[in-house]
Parts: sequence; C-alpha cells; structure tokens
Amino acid sequence: METDRIPQRGLIQGLSALLRSPKAGSGDFELVIGEESRIVMLRRSRRARRFTLRVKPGSGEIVLTVPSWAKLSDAKSFAERHTGWLLQRLATAGRRTPFEDGAMIPVRGLPHRIVATGRLRGDVERVERDDGVIELHVGGEDAHIERRMVDYLKREARTDFVHAVTHHAATIGKKAKRVTIRDQTTRWGSCSSTGAISFSWRLIMAPPFVLEYLAAHEVAHLKEMNHSPRFWRLCRELCPDMDRAKAWMRADGATLHAYGPVAGHHPDPDAI
Repeated sequence: METDRIPQRGLIQGLSALLRSPKAGSGDFELVIGEESRIVMLRRSRRARRFTLRVKPGSGEIVLTVPSWAKLSDAKSFAERHTGWLLQRLATAGRRTPFEDGAMIPVRGLPHRIVATGRLRGDVERVERDDGVIELHVGGEDAHIERRMVDYLKREARTDFVHAVTHHAATIGKKAKRVTIRDQTTRWGSCSSTGAISFSWRLIMAPPFVLEYLAAHEVAHLKEMNHSPRFWRLCRELCPDMDRAKAWMRADGATLHAYGPVAGHHPDPDAI
C-alpha cells in the first residue's frame, strides 16, 4: 500500500475547495501503466487525511482513496507518480497460491509444505523432516484443506499476537480490552478508542519481527490515539526494529494476500 500525506488545511479552506471544484464528485479515470491502460477507481472519504493507493488481491482492481475535498488533478498526479509501484503489484496480484496439497506457504517467514494426510480426522500438525523441510499435515477431505489451514493460521496468529500485545501493553502500563484476529483487506491492524485491538491473520506468514512491529504499533495507540511524533517515538521504544519491519511491509506485505482464500471471501470469516 502506498500513501502520501496531503498538506494540512483548515476546515473552512477544505470545504471551500470542495464546493468550488466542479470535479469534486468525479469518479474513476484511466491510467497508462506500462503498455496497458487501466481504470483507477476513485473513492472519496470524509475520514481520509492522505491519498491511499492499493491493488486488490485476486482481482487486480486499482483503488485510490482520497480526502473528500481533494482535486481530481491531484489524484491523477499521485497515481501517475506511482505507476512503477502499481506495475510491480499488478504483476503479482493475479498469481495465487491456494491452500492445497503440495502448496508451499510461508509461516513466520519460513517455507512450509502442505501435505494432505488422507486421514478423516486430525488437526493440522507441524512436522519438521530430517532434511529440514517443514510440513503441515492436514487431515480431512481435500475440500476442507483451505478451511482447516485458515483456522490453524488464525490460531497461530492469535497465540503470537496475544503474547506480543500483552508484553508491549505491560511495558507502557496499559491493557488491551481484547485481541481479535480477522481477515482485513484495508488495514493490517487497528486499535479502537475502547482499547480493542485487531490484526489480520495473514501476518503470521510474515517474519516474526514484522508481527512484533504491528503489535507494538497498535499497542502504542492505547496511549497515543494518533500518528504524532510522540506516537512514533513510543513505537520505536517498543520495537527498535521498526524501520526494518516497515521496509518489509512496503516491499512484501502485499504478497501475503496471494496465499489461501481471497481476503474477505473466506466461507467462514470472523465477524467484523
């Protein structure tokens, strides 16, 4: 996901710009990416404070979210500046690795091979072979492998995140109301004003230092419900490896959506 901050404007100035712009309500536009012309779906949001560009996993649809008062010309310029990033994301958006027998998937940053055991019963079992290959043995019918794998990864993600959140929250003298694991499509994690924290289960596929940063980031919101300099200082105190984790997410975060079911379309999703 690429973002860009918009210059700060007062409420009156922002509303004035919105009212006087004849294209304030304009929608989608075309963008040449490489040698192909693609449609960029423009979404205006009253809550947005910056431009956010993303490529939907699976479908490859391009969505640009902007503040409601943003000019269409600024939106187009932002998209044009990021055509290189879009080209890279589109190259992998359509390639998926389903959870099926023989598939290789990352878990905590390490490759694991899914092996269908053929047994009617039995949960997912992690087996490390003598040659160093790590396998995830899955029982049940082939049609149930995806569901069992998602359930397994959610449990693993919950274990790691609960541990990390509890540790970081204790460090700053706070306590999370609850930790929820979801299949989020727009944010990797979130923290509500009531102290409820949620994360995407797909983060269990990333290296541990990435999960550690995401936990620290959301816990920091228990004390600083913003992204001020004080918030980022607190983040760095909780996770000194923050820059490395952020760099990994910018470069490889989108690839986590290429594994398993399309985000938001699992047959048995957690309540959102």
